[in-house]
Amino acid sequence: MINPFSKTYDEEQLLMFDFLQGIKFFERLRQKELARFIPAMHHRKYLRDEVVFFSKDPSQALYLIKKGKVDLTIDIKDNFETIMEVGRGEAFGENSLLEEAKRTYTALITSDEAELIVIPHFAIQEIFDSNPKIKAKMMTSLSEYFNANNQRLFRSYRESFGFFSLRQMFE
Repeated sequence: MINPFSKTYDEEQLLMFDFLQGIKFFERLRQKELARFIPAMHHRKYLRDEVVFFSKDPSQALYLIKKGKVDLTIDIKDNFETIMEVGRGEAFGENSLLEEAKRTYTALITSDEAELIVIPHFAIQEIFDSNPKIKAKMMTSLSEYFNANNQRLFRSYRESFGFFSLRQMFE
């Protein structure tokens, strides 16, 4: 039986929910919880070689890729080394889910154009403050994401043993 008091969503909202649930940080959220993010979303277009943000910038927004490719790079002396390429249905700027974080990498548009959904940090924090369950679900996803990154880092270290010291991470 259908609950006559349950919220119904239009087709555009349902498509956005499907898109969001395909992204790691939103995968645990129900439609009602996802709906809280829609008013905070800003749609932006970028062109090839535009920098979305630089490493060490304040983490002011989470970015979701609707279309295009973005390279996440680290600065090594005067060069940028790509650590990951992300595309449609992926997110970057994940440390904007944390309070007072700084960017750890630079994000550069590598496709001719890109369409991104931008969710400002302050809006995410307002949602977290008013709904601890959303925060808990998203923090669990963020922890899993960081854990997977650590596993890749350690696997890479084992495969290239001797090029750097892991002890440096903690100094």
